[in-house]
Amino acid sequence: MKYQIGDEIIVLHSNEEGKVIDIIDDKMVMIEVRGVKFPAYMDQIDFPYFYRFTKDKNLEPKPKQVVKQVSSNSTLTNSTQVFTKEKAVWVAIVPSFGLDEFDDEIVEKLQIFIINQTAFDFNCKYQLELNGNINSEFSCFLNVQQQLLIQEIEFEHINDSPNFIFEFSLTKPSKNHQDFFECNLKLKPKQIFQKIEQLKQKNGEAILYLLFEDYPTKIYQESFDLTKLSNAGFKVYDASKIREHLPTAQSVVDLHIEKIIDNWQGKSNAEILHIQLETFEKWFHLAVVNKIPKFTIIHGVGKGKLKEEIHSLLKLRKEVKSFINQYHERFGYGATEIYFNI
Repeated sequence: MKYQIGDEIIVLHSNEEGKVIDIIDDKMVMIEVRGVKFPAYMDQIDFPYFYRFTKDKNLEPKPKQVVKQVSSNSTLTNSTQVFTKEKAVWVAIVPSFGLDEFDDEIVEKLQIFIINQTAFDFNCKYQLELNGNINSEFSCFLNVQQQLLIQEIEFEHINDSPNFIFEFSLTKPSKNHQDFFECNLKLKPKQIFQKIEQLKQKNGEAILYLLFEDYPTKIYQESFDLTKLSNAGFKVYDASKIREHLPTAQSVVDLHIEKIIDNWQGKSNAEILHIQLETFEKWFHLAVVNKIPKFTIIHGVGKGKLKEEIHSLLKLRKEVKSFINQYHERFGYGATEIYFNI
């Protein structure tokens, strides 16, 4: 399953960000965007980081190293390397050994190969993330039965949570196959240390990781009966028309519980606070999306718990330029005015 509950996603037709809140079946998930919950086919959404990498040309460039292909003719030297699956694409990691000051054998670098055992030639986009930041990237061609050395990294980077991100597409597009296919490989230090010890004991050459078997074919959507979801109280929308169904942004929002829900009597203080904070989050994000310069939250005076929680959240929001809780002729001291960076 590509997505899991809690995954951050982006709606491709509208660029709206949200998250997965439930898995319906192998084709659909339930997502929440700005407080609105609705089902979406998996090809209508994507992961935000990958969408930005492949589609968004307006992001500010991040400092990174543009890696040149190490050698287009480099191959694994051990011709007896055994692969357990045919028609697959692999990553092979080859450790490079040296000696320390005590003449003990140590690993100095890791060579990263891509191995194509499929029947297709690929365009390949590659990124290396270290500690969640893009360290290097480049594009290349990966031909049928080719072993390609794409990068050499210092072994010390194994402690920086290395994440190898790939996007493959066919050099000759096919109507029966996906336009592109994404996959990634995250290395775990303990696992790498163990595999290197096994290589040394067996006089092996490379640590192998399977990226994928067979380039995926297109999935033709079957119609999905959403009647049960509608009957269960969900508002069923077309994800491509999400903006039409989002609430209109408001410059002033009252968080008194009686303004939010009708049947609030009997709820605990903790439950009421949770509902108020959820409502704040919904209207805060709508204000940001619609670029409202000033946003006023009415939280009341009371014991000040709601105000404290909201102020704590505002201090962490990069969209907030400033906020102030001062006397207002309409709200007294029971409201906070928020000013955004626009």
